[in-house]
Amino acid sequence: MPTTIRISLILVWLAATTFAQTNPDGTADTGDLHGGQKLSNTESPEAVAKRLQWWSDARFGMFIHWGLYAQDGCFWKGKDGQSEHMMLKLQIPIAEYAKIADDFNPVKFNADEWVRIAKSAGMKYLILTAKHHDGFAMFESPSDDYNIVKRTPFKRDPVKELAAACHKQGLKFGVYYSYGRDWHDPDVPTDVKADGFRRSNTWDFPDEDKKDFAKYFERKVKPQVRELLTQYGPIDVLWFDTPEKNTAAQSRELLDLIRKLQPDCVVNSRLGYHLGDYTVEEQTIPADGNPLPWESCMTLNGHWGYKKDDFNWKPTSELVRNLVDIASKGGNFLLNVGPTGEGVIPAPSIERLHEVGDWMKINGEAIYGTTASPFKKFDWGRCTKKVTADGTTFYLHVFDWPKDRKIFVPGLTNKIDSAALLSVYPKKPLKTIPTSEGTTILVPEAAPDKISSTLVLKIKGPVTIRN
Repeated sequence: MPTTIRISLILVWLAATTFAQTNPDGTADTGDLHGGQKLSNTESPEAVAKRLQWWSDARFGMFIHWGLYAQDGCFWKGKDGQSEHMMLKLQIPIAEYAKIADDFNPVKFNADEWVRIAKSAGMKYLILTAKHHDGFAMFESPSDDYNIVKRTPFKRDPVKELAAACHKQGLKFGVYYSYGRDWHDPDVPTDVKADGFRRSNTWDFPDEDKKDFAKYFERKVKPQVRELLTQYGPIDVLWFDTPEKNTAAQSRELLDLIRKLQPDCVVNSRLGYHLGDYTVEEQTIPADGNPLPWESCMTLNGHWGYKKDDFNWKPTSELVRNLVDIASKGGNFLLNVGPTGEGVIPAPSIERLHEVGDWMKINGEAIYGTTASPFKKFDWGRCTKKVTADGTTFYLHVFDWPKDRKIFVPGLTNKIDSAALLSVYPKKPLKTIPTSEGTTILVPEAAPDKISSTLVLKIKGPVTIRN
């Protein structure tokens, strides 16, 4: 290959975003060529809805990306690995990458503390990377010795400890499993991506034609998924990532195994071939939401795994408003933390989660158990709703408090039974002015909350929206 072409390809590769590979149109390259935003399910809608009920009510969860890449904050021998994909980025040989495990000893890891942090933030479930693309299992895997218990001085099982802590503190617990990418296994091929690179290990195992995904599937995937579903009690979510060269039959076989061992386990759509209970958006919030059950996973800074030189933390206001925006479109918000190699969630993450939790203590009623807004997007904020036998409750989330003290809800022409601020006690009714074009609510001069203030509108009987 000519030097200029080689350099150009390298520059394209290095320019790829650190938190996710991307396609030419800017969408996340999850490796799921079979997924897309639709689901194919042979179960009845009632059975799926029953399994998803707690998940749909939760709306907010914690994602945890943690593995060997955290040891030196995504650096290796002084080289910047750019992300938790550093084994691929730097093309670190397996023999060398495995040596990181010799020093990986996160003695400050405290499962109860991690769960307390999630719970205090208002999160209802927690998902840990049980195996990421580097192939290293963060749990005791009898079928494969390349795991944290067998290969590190730590010799403890974080999945076991976090599962127990979640069960004790009342959070749902799930695990992430990298399905179609495993850089430690000789039989895992991937497709050539739009940037000209493969996401498989071609430095240790260069001959892609000799790789047999079926061998990896039988040798590692099925045994480890079985272990995750039989060693730790209830697994509430199995969060798959990057199906690549798997077949439809293999995805179906895996789903059947999950349904046999833990029928209540919720499965995301990255199992492949439109299978699973809900779809995934990565680092994005769809403008119009999705009529299917969906979840948006996002980072607190620019990386999933701990990156020691990434100080670009998102402000609390952005996190809260993302949560509101996602809930207003009927989705769940899975917000990621990247613990250090010592097992510590970085202080800036904890600070922001604590502040989100303070907001949720007051406004959680307007998030948990809500459904998507029937209105188009408001200039001043968003809306969530609840429908009961008594009628409909609209929660108006006001980001930009009006100087003229008027909140206008276009298309809402029903009689308002009551209107009040969620955060004000005792409740003081707000005046509403109905017209043929919508309803205006008169609010106090000052916003109760600078990030997002919540108005509660209650309506008896059927509601008609004129969008």
